[in-house]
Amino acid sequence: MQQADFLKIVGPFQDKLFRLAKRLLVSKEEAEDATQEILLKLWTKSKNIGEYKNVEAFAMTMTKNFCLDRLKSKQAGNLKLVHTNYEEKGSSLQKRIEANDSVSWVEKIMDGLPDQQKMVLQLRDVEEYDYDEIAKMLEMKPTAVRVALSRARKTVRDKLIQKHSYGIG
Repeated sequence: MQQADFLKIVGPFQDKLFRLAKRLLVSKEEAEDATQEILLKLWTKSKNIGEYKNVEAFAMTMTKNFCLDRLKSKQAGNLKLVHTNYEEKGSSLQKRIEANDSVSWVEKIMDGLPDQQKMVLQLRDVEEYDYDEIAKMLEMKPTAVRVALSRARKTVRDKLIQKHSYGIG
């Protein structure tokens, strides 16, 4: 397989791999490293890439597994929190501060979720995969995906309500 052909296949979902890795690993640098590792692994399998029904789902599963292994490894102690600012052009400073605060709170709440709920929420609400695709990627039943998503959303909603009601979360 030529490099151009490979890039045509993986290019459309490369950002999704990075976002999933960033959600799991938190650090932008770690997520970039993980994405590069997955792309390298896909390149080594490029001769057989046509045999996979859904290369994107396969790559997302590889990313999930790689990130979870990375978190379990000794190197996980080196992972650091790097927050990227949410920026919206043309808004007042106050609105940008409030948006940054809200995004920051949602990210903190999501980071506190159990791994399965965190991945389901990321894949469904951020990456917009359907339930069946998520079930295949995470090796779960579609009903279990729905339950995990429901629980994750409820936790995020409850904690945001608590934070806004009491001022401190």
